[in-house]
Amino acid sequence: MRHWLLLLLPLFFLNCYEAERNCTDFKTGTFEFTYIIDGIEKTGTFVRTKDYNIDYFDNKIDSASIRWINDCEFIQKELHPKNKEEQKAIHFKILSTTEDSYTFEYKLAVKEDFKKQRVEKGIAKKIK
Repeated sequence: MRHWLLLLLPLFFLNCYEAERNCTDFKTGTFEFTYIIDGIEKTGTFVRTKDYNIDYFDNKIDSASIRWINDCEFIQKELHPKNKEEQKAIHFKILSTTEDSYTFEYKLAVKEDFKKQRVEKGIAKKIK
């Protein structure tokens, strides 16, 4: 019985661990991120203000509105969608932070019927 208790004790401490999240440090600023298209890794930047997000990638500029749910989550919606897919809002959640970067996940804000919800992850580095 004692051996079982010794094996279970570390699990109690692991369950108490929570990743550091200083999300307010990343609500606004200029950020850099990497992404892969057709197997090629590329770098993009975006500028986030309190209400807007402006993306610069592949020689394109996209702008979106932002509505913060709490300090670590927001909904982003394209300002000028070009098709039905771009009209869909995206839910972003900051999972953890470091001094100059954060790990996030994103998915469609509204789950589509009969489709598995796709959740993607990424890392953004604050450069300004």
